[in-house]
This record gives sequence, C-alpha cells and structure tokens, in this order.
Amino acid sequence: MTQAAPAKAQPTHTQIQLLALNDFHGNLAPNPATSSSGNVNGTPAGGAEYLATHLDNLRAAAKAQGQETVTVAAGDLIGASPLLSAAFHDEPTIEALNVMGLEAASVGNHEFDEGWHELLRMQTGGCLNDGDGQNNQNSCPDKKAKFKGADFDYLSANVFFENTRKTLLDPYTVKKFKGGQKIAFIGMTLENTPNIVTKAGVEGLTFTDEVETANALVPKLRKQGIESIVVLLHEGGFPTDPRAFNSCPGISGPVTDIAKKLDPAIDAVISGHTHSAYNCSINDPAGKPRLVTSASSFGKVVTQVRLSIDNKTKDVDRLNTLANNLIVTQDVPKNRDLTKLITKYQELVAPIENKVIGHITTPSIVKTPDDSQESPLGNLIADAQLADPSTVTGGKTPVAAFMNPGGIRADLASTGGAVTYGQAFAVQPFNNFLVSMDMTGTQIKALLEQQFSGVNQASNKVLQVAGITYTYNPAAAPGAKVVAGSIKIAGQPLVDGTTYRIVTNNFLADGGDGFPAFTTAQNKFVGGLDIDAFANYLSAHDPYTPVPTNRISIS
Repeated sequence: MTQAAPAKAQPTHTQIQLLALNDFHGNLAPNPATSSSGNVNGTPAGGAEYLATHLDNLRAAAKAQGQETVTVAAGDLIGASPLLSAAFHDEPTIEALNVMGLEAASVGNHEFDEGWHELLRMQTGGCLNDGDGQNNQNSCPDKKAKFKGADFDYLSANVFFENTRKTLLDPYTVKKFKGGQKIAFIGMTLENTPNIVTKAGVEGLTFTDEVETANALVPKLRKQGIESIVVLLHEGGFPTDPRAFNSCPGISGPVTDIAKKLDPAIDAVISGHTHSAYNCSINDPAGKPRLVTSASSFGKVVTQVRLSIDNKTKDVDRLNTLANNLIVTQDVPKNRDLTKLITKYQELVAPIENKVIGHITTPSIVKTPDDSQESPLGNLIADAQLADPSTVTGGKTPVAAFMNPGGIRADLASTGGAVTYGQAFAVQPFNNFLVSMDMTGTQIKALLEQQFSGVNQASNKVLQVAGITYTYNPAAAPGAKVVAGSIKIAGQPLVDGTTYRIVTNNFLADGGDGFPAFTTAQNKFVGGLDIDAFANYLSAHDPYTPVPTNRISIS
C-alpha cells in the first residue's frame, strides 16, 4: 500500500507587482540629456519608447516568477506638454499611455488645463471641431483614426459637481487578481487645483480635502471585502537631497502631513505633483510605517512596488512590501508601436513646429532671474502681452502687464538666431488667454504686496512686468515690502485713486498663484492666446535684442 503524498503547503502570501508613474506631461520624445528634464543624476532618462520597453520587461520578469502586474499613475499625465502632444490636445499622449498598458490614474491639476469637459473627452474619446490646425492645434489630424480616449480609468474621488454632489469621474477602481485577491485604487486630485488652473476650466466643480475624502471611502471598500487599498495622490513632497531618488532624506511638504493622517487601512500612497523622486516609509496614524513613493517626472523614473498580500486577511503585509525607483534608461530597444506613433505625430506637427516666426540677437533668452527676480525672458513676454492688440477694447489700451514666472516653462532657444513656433511654444505651453481689466492704484499696490505675502510669503513669487517699475525691500515685513512712492506706470508715479488698464493671462486674472487682487478688477475683456501674442511680438520685432532687467529693483 503506497502512502499518500503529503499535501502541498499552500502559499501564505500573494505577490503583486505595482508599476507607477506620475507627471508625464506629454513628454513622448526624450528630452536632451544635458537638461534636467532629460537625465537622472547624469544618466540620460525618459522617452515613451524606452519607458514602454522598461514596463514590458518588468512585467515579463514578474510573470516569470508567477506574479501579476498592475500599472498605475498619480496625475499630470497631460497638460503643460511639448508641442508634439499639445498641438493635438494631448491625444497622442493618451494613445501612448494606452500602448504602455496603463490601467488607472488619478487626475492631476494639469488634466484641467483645457477644462473638465476636455478631461472627460480624454476618457471617453471623440474629436473637437477646432479648425483643422488653423490655430496651431488640430484634434484628430488623422481622419482615418478617430481619437477613442483612454483605455485606463481616470480617477478622482475628491472632485464633485456642485449641484449634484456626484464625482466628475469614478472615485476608485478595484483590480482583481488570480486567487481572489483585490486591490482598490483611490484617485485623489490636488485640493488646491482651483487656485492653479483657469477658473473656467473648473467652473461648477468642488474640490474636497484629500484625507477626509480618502478616509470616508475606507469603510465602503471594506464592506465590499476589500482590505488592500492604495491611494494615487496628486500631491507630493520635497526630499532634502533630490539626487537620492530611491530614498527619502528629510522629506517635507504636503504629502508628509497627508500620509500621517490617512486611515491606517490604506496600505500605500503613490504620489506626484512636485516632480520629485522618493521612496519613503512614513508612519500612519497608528504609528506603523507605510510606503509613500513618487517617480520624478517626464517618464524618467518608474516605481516598482512588490505588494505582498496575506492570503488569509486579504490585506497588504507591509513588512514584506518593497519598493524600488528605477531609472528609465535609454539602453534598451525602443518600443516599435510607440516609435510608429511618435513618428506619425512628428510628421503631422512639422508644419506648425518648424515655421520661423522671428530672430534673436543672442543664442537664447533666459528665464533665469536676477537678484530682484526679474528675467530677460520675463520682460520679453510681458512686453508682448502689453503690445497685443487683441486686448484693446472701447478704445482702452493696457498700460501695464503682469506675467507669472511659473508660466515660463523654458528658455527661448534659437537655431542660429532663428526662432521657430515650436521653440516659442516650449516657453509658453498653456494656451492661456490674455485678459485686460481696470485696476486702481490701490489695487495694484495690493497686487504687488501679494508677491511676498499670503500663500507666496514663504517662497516669494515676483511677477514679470512691463509698463511698470518699482522697488521692494526683501527685509521688510510682509505687506510692506514695496517701497513707498517707488511705483511708476508709464514713468509717472502711481496714484491710489486713478484707474489703470492692465493685462495679464486668464490664470492670473482668476486669482491664480495666490494673487486675489486680480479678482477685484473691473471691466475684464478676454483677448487672444498668450502664445499668439508672444509669436506675433517676435515677428514684429525681428530681430529681437534682450532688454536690460531694470524694471524691478531691491533696496
């Protein structure tokens, strides 16, 4: 009589590989390795063709070990994109992410750059009737291939319609794996989004607190028998050493406060927004360590997480859960499908991108500020906005212009002095509209002080200006930094009770970047696009020579 073989021991845990991205911003083609956008600690990194190959290789390695993989992202996949994607309303990026096998992503603030209706189109597909490229944008340029939208789930648990209190998009998704394991992914949008995007883009929406919203979903998920929960959070932190991309030295910022308050039932936090790379363990409210990660930006890094799930409790075993931030190196074969996609759009964008719009007398014009935080490129942009005729209404022409420094995304490059539309677009990629308005001298004083107070007190956010000069004292108290009597418009002292016509972009006009003074202005009039004003100014002042940075001074 043969003895029965002993029963094979059942595994106690299931290993699930989680691959995560954030802040891709439509960077389909690799950025120059000499720029911070194109390398990690000196290693050339990024490019959708290479990213796709790395993801495929990681999935194959996990499969060989009997592990399943889920691929997720933490927001800002589109918006503030290079022209290759932006010229087509970021449709190419959504198509590329579909090829990469992305399954779920939280909505970032930049997903609202063209408004929430456009965000819904990114999810569900369809084409815009935008004039077939007449305004340097062209939805569905390939008439044989309509845009079908994202194969992945865009998630946003904390963005609601004001009138119905229903979420704009699904708050979470549940991924099911072999053996009955389930993981819930909650999508969380930056609560501060209304302050940093165009007001019209979020009209009718309410953004709620990330912690309160996520914690309220925990009991609902547990009622469904789900114990493994991951938050995809579009908010981040700042390590003290940005080069330590796979650790977490001295991290600070909003993500640390959020992580310390999220319900202990939440097992990991995949974050973004700050374009930092970190791999952290931050204690939850119960004092137990919890994984918090971020994968830099522009597809330069991918986070690999091995979630170890206890087969009995169905919950993540944090002590056996590991994370690793991996550089997306360019020493692997390119993904052929993405090479084909990128080549297609490079051909379609060429007529827009390569058009020479003017010349400059220096190799480039830089956005690097001087001691007063004024830059040569900031002056050029402000001058272009002040000169733009599209904002003139009722015979009233603006006499001063204001530009937010965060909206200047790159130096103005040239090719032997020649500037193309593509090079100009890299400087101002947001397609903001210019807005003229009436402001009193008192309101302008308040505006200038808001550069150094309120939400801008810690970092100072000095606006780039045209038509106005002034002096400020960095050592003075917030609210009293601008030197009395130093403000002049068109060379004349500012008068409190006088009304001045000024121009800015619609983002600032709505009070963005911590400048509520703009919301108190009267008689607002919306003109043309900021990029058009910039391009037209370069054409009208050909060749252009940078002017001195002598509009703002410090005492």
